[in-house]
Amino acid sequence: MENKRFYNKFESLPIEAQKQVMAFIDFLQKKYESKSRKIQQIKSITDKKFVGLWKNRDDLIESSAWVRNLRKKEWAEIGE
Repeated sequence: MENKRFYNKFESLPIEAQKQVMAFIDFLQKKYESKSRKIQQIKSITDKKFVGLWKNRDDLIESSAWVRNLRKKEWAEIGE
């Protein structure tokens, strides 16, 4: 029922307006098609290349201590 009403309104428009409606529909299709593609293409974070990058680093086992020592070293150099 709604389709028929829409089609009747569409048909009552001048040709130029019908072209504009069609162009707008094409625009909307492309816009929402690309959004749905992006959602489908989202990968799990575990599939990212950086995951596990530092897993074999023994110096980073206790990351808080590593950062604290790094800061002490850098800040000591700044103070000199």
